[in-house]
Amino acid sequence: MSNLFEQITRAYQSEPETRTTPARIGELPLSYEALTPEWMTDILCRGVSGAEVTSITLGAPDSGSANRRKIALTYNEKGQQAGFTRSVFCKASHGLNNRLLLGIGGAIYSETFFYNRIRPQLNIEAPVCFFADYDPVSLNSLIVMDDLTGSVESFCTHETYINKARAESQLDALALLHSKYNETTEFDGETPKPSSWPQYFYNVVAVGMEEAATNGFNAAEEVIPKRLFRRANEIWPATLACVDEHDSLPWTLCHNDVHVKNWYALPGDRMGLSDWQCLTYGHWSRDIAYVLSSSLTVEDRRRWERELIQYYLDKLAAGGLTGISFDFAWTNYRRELLSTLPWWTGTLTPSAQMPKDLQPRDITLEMIRRMTTAIDDLDALDSFK
Repeated sequence: MSNLFEQITRAYQSEPETRTTPARIGELPLSYEALTPEWMTDILCRGVSGAEVTSITLGAPDSGSANRRKIALTYNEKGQQAGFTRSVFCKASHGLNNRLLLGIGGAIYSETFFYNRIRPQLNIEAPVCFFADYDPVSLNSLIVMDDLTGSVESFCTHETYINKARAESQLDALALLHSKYNETTEFDGETPKPSSWPQYFYNVVAVGMEEAATNGFNAAEEVIPKRLFRRANEIWPATLACVDEHDSLPWTLCHNDVHVKNWYALPGDRMGLSDWQCLTYGHWSRDIAYVLSSSLTVEDRRRWERELIQYYLDKLAAGGLTGISFDFAWTNYRRELLSTLPWWTGTLTPSAQMPKDLQPRDITLEMIRRMTTAIDDLDALDSFK
């Protein structure tokens, strides 16, 4: 792991200091400022002779685990006639800390793999991607997607109300993913392939997750049930236990970061899923624990979680994945609540190697409140005994 850390750091430090060197067509830009109309023409105007992007306008920077940016586009007459998208949404790893966090964890490869290999095969609501690539040495990366702003009802936050129909739509998407790729761990010609969830998790631990999560749990005392907070010293060992258990459970492809902010709402209570950078092989129960505990209010989760888990199992069966008992699903759902928590306690107090300000504090505390309340409600710490 230290070798990869040093490799990424050396490669980053050897890049031009300004990181604004204009990118030639076919190159991977080092910054958003390096993007040119010619480069955007190459990825957006394929198949229409003479169509060109004539100008690009960068939106405001938005950085967290990735460097995000919207870009407005204008076209020549042929481009306008072709009806090409007028705006794209981009994710990149231009900063050193972004590369360390996303590169060491495997997120850069995972999301590129999803958009290049999985998205074209999967009939779910997810962004359309025009370009996804990364440099295997420097872990510089860029993903260019259609900007969904004009077509969605809302990009979800902790304040978005997820009613039961929306929750079922979330589970529809996950059941399609999980059933389609059940026990699929090889893709022809693909090297490397997505990592396992335990491997991914321990790679993130290497950039300070344990310290960040432990400090974050203590810092969030105000929103954590008192009974659970008194058992703080049991949280991290139980987290490791539920992660390690994936090695003895059947695997499928899992999104692994299905918190409410990675969903968008469409008309008719349909839900779309974005941010596929944590795609790995693992057991589906992590996705189910994460989506229900983060998306639903505490009261709704308590009312609906059993019905929704049975709904999900029925959808799995419809996709060909049969024979899973409710008791098995319920036990693993309870346990996997522990693996969702460090993604937010670690965000509250990130380590020195992690990007700062990954999420606004109010959202982070609400996610911790929902998840720790679920852990407490369901005696998740005792589910390993």
